[in-house]
Amino acid sequence: MRLLANKRILLGVTGGIAAYKSAEIIRRLQDAGGSVRVVMTTAATEFITPLTMQALSGNPVHLELLDTDAEAAMGHIELARWADIILIAPASADFIAKIAHGEGGDLLSTLCLASRSPLAIAPAMNQGMWRNASTQHNIERLRGRGINIFGPAEGSQACGEVGPGRMSEPEDIVELTAALFETGALAGKKVVITAGPTREAIDPVRYISNHSSGKMGYALAEAAAEAGAETVLISGPVNLAPPDRVRTIPVISAQEMYDAALSEADGCQLFIASAAVADYRPLQVSEQKIKKSTDTLTIELVKNPDIVSAVAKRPNRPYTVGFAAETANLEDYARGKLERKNLDLVIANDVSDRTIGFNSDDNAVLVVEMQSSEAIPKINKSILARQLIAKIAEMIPE
Repeated sequence: MRLLANKRILLGVTGGIAAYKSAEIIRRLQDAGGSVRVVMTTAATEFITPLTMQALSGNPVHLELLDTDAEAAMGHIELARWADIILIAPASADFIAKIAHGEGGDLLSTLCLASRSPLAIAPAMNQGMWRNASTQHNIERLRGRGINIFGPAEGSQACGEVGPGRMSEPEDIVELTAALFETGALAGKKVVITAGPTREAIDPVRYISNHSSGKMGYALAEAAAEAGAETVLISGPVNLAPPDRVRTIPVISAQEMYDAALSEADGCQLFIASAAVADYRPLQVSEQKIKKSTDTLTIELVKNPDIVSAVAKRPNRPYTVGFAAETANLEDYARGKLERKNLDLVIANDVSDRTIGFNSDDNAVLVVEMQSSEAIPKINKSILARQLIAKIAEMIPE
């Protein structure tokens, strides 16, 4: 099993002889299914070349904070949004001190400040530097902020001394990185998620549909599986690979999605309706292709069954989450949907903004509960999905 399948890892490399091991870390991260981009400090380039890291990662290496070409291609803020996790290996004593004190004078430290993703560091330094009270104080400060510390190991060092301070081995760092995504927050629970569009046939070659790509629903399914849930994904037609450890049920029409959803809702503790289900379908479906014979064509439509409402009305219903794709009055419409359909939570996004929502890798949402709401700014959908699953997991009654 590829423990880091579809994960985006930003690997930060700082100055130290252990930088040569970063090449092996890239290979092992990729073997585990991860996509890797590399950021190097100036000191790191004295130990291993950016060309080596570029060849191994398959992506340009980022070096400078104020680089016009880099900002035009993938600016530092976009890079911070891209990463599911920032892993700094090796992390020198100097760089540890920088992030402990919130400095942002270079590209890597700026990314650590700008990103809302988890941060992990693998310290590597002389044993005397590691044992120094200042370093230990900085490490404790980072731990207090929830930053993950991988190692260091003990043993012979490049300087000839023996003791703690060696960077952990690449295979150990990759295993620890993968473990950060396995939260267990939904262990023992069944989660059902709908995703993507539905297609409502007009004739054998035409249909009514919408622009949903399914990316948000698929990200939620992956996050739920990482959280330990028995996850069922009911998916309309999309161009996405089914997530690992998720039972995927492909459907086409709203009626098919409705039937699958009500069947799978039995015994589930969480139902998330992220699919963009067609509200209407043609009353009559032509058995033959409709020929272009007149200037106008009238198609009578009838309402499709409301999936999330039907789930929310069930006896012993699961914790039920709806999505609201709106173009205006985001909170008003979301709150109306919450009350009208008897939902526990509604996640609303503005699909009029083409940089988020349909077909985008990013999203910005408003999470609406009965008594409150919380805005989550623009972020990569996979990171957003983990934040939403973590939030929802805390709300589900035992």
